[in-house]
Amino acid sequence: MFSIPADPWFYAAAIPAVILVGLSKGGLGGAMALIGVPLMALVVSPVQAAAILLPILIVMDMVSLWTWRGERDPVTLKLMLPGAMLGIGIGWLTASVVTPDAVRLIVGVIALGFFANWLAQKLNANERATQHNGWKATFWSLVTGFTSFVAHAGGPPYQVYALPLRQSPTLYVGTSVIFFAIVNAVKLIPYFALGQFDGANLTASAVLMPIAPLATLAGAWIVRRMRPEIFYPFMYAMVLVIGLKLVWDGMSGLWG
Repeated sequence: MFSIPADPWFYAAAIPAVILVGLSKGGLGGAMALIGVPLMALVVSPVQAAAILLPILIVMDMVSLWTWRGERDPVTLKLMLPGAMLGIGIGWLTASVVTPDAVRLIVGVIALGFFANWLAQKLNANERATQHNGWKATFWSLVTGFTSFVAHAGGPPYQVYALPLRQSPTLYVGTSVIFFAIVNAVKLIPYFALGQFDGANLTASAVLMPIAPLATLAGAWIVRRMRPEIFYPFMYAMVLVIGLKLVWDGMSGLWG
């Protein structure tokens, strides 16, 4: 049986995953948040990886809320939070029929879609800012809630709606921090109901927890100073590689 507290391969994947997610929560966003569950899913099931990460995400959210306090777009929150709650509910209702291989495939497809979306943005650098749209916000927030529930991978669909708004970086980060803090807090209820917070998972969360605030504060520090021209292409390349592997693993498990 896989022993989380003692297995070195678990920590080889989990520690970098927590650091990268923490940097994302601090404000860097995008690829690093998406890497968390897929990276851990290389050594444990995606469902277990998501359960281990959720308490850690809550700690990161608290640090991020303090770091980015006062920065928010009420319209984005008003339009997107209801759909996200519905998406979480759908994830909860389908949790018993979604297998680990299916989750691997879902997360892999999300990762590849996110990479494709980033590449399209790079090729269309002159895209103009869009305006708020209730229907688009509802659809993408529903997808955000679902993917956030199954794999903490809500960033890509959220960004599909929010990034084209071309908000200032601080406004975008502050709004997304509030949005995902609420989403993650709500997810605690179905995760408890589904029995995901067992002793092994909570022990693993506790061991990894001290990394969370340090990585989150580091992300906030970096986002104000770092030039992204080199770092982001590298991170998106990691998303591509991990996405391809998870799609392969998921398809092999489902149809192999």
